[in-house]
Amino acid sequence: MLRCGIDVLEIERVNEGVERFGDRFMNRFFTEAERNDCDNMPHRLAARITAKEAVAKALGTGIGKVQWKDIEIRNAASGRPVLHLYNHAAQVAQELGLTEWDISLSHSDELATAMCVAM
Repeated sequence: MLRCGIDVLEIERVNEGVERFGDRFMNRFFTEAERNDCDNMPHRLAARITAKEAVAKALGTGIGKVQWKDIEIRNAASGRPVLHLYNHAAQVAQELGLTEWDISLSHSDELATAMCVAM
């Protein structure tokens, strides 16, 4: 089985969320490790949100049953994004037989995007 997902987000929306809700916003969407990897930089955080959405689309659940922190995007030593699934996201992936994942993140000054492919 091959699954994919893609998403795009305006970076300004992340800026606004952080300014308006501070740690409440950050703690809803990101693990502490993700926050450290991103140095709280909005373009990096926005790319993580799009990656989480893309993964949830590939799982066929969307965000809801799968929570934001059930999907974690970390950085390998090389800087390559690495996916970690927890809780319901890991359960759905196992039920679907999805064991191999690849994630790609990108951003411009205004937009962040991510794509994932799973087999």
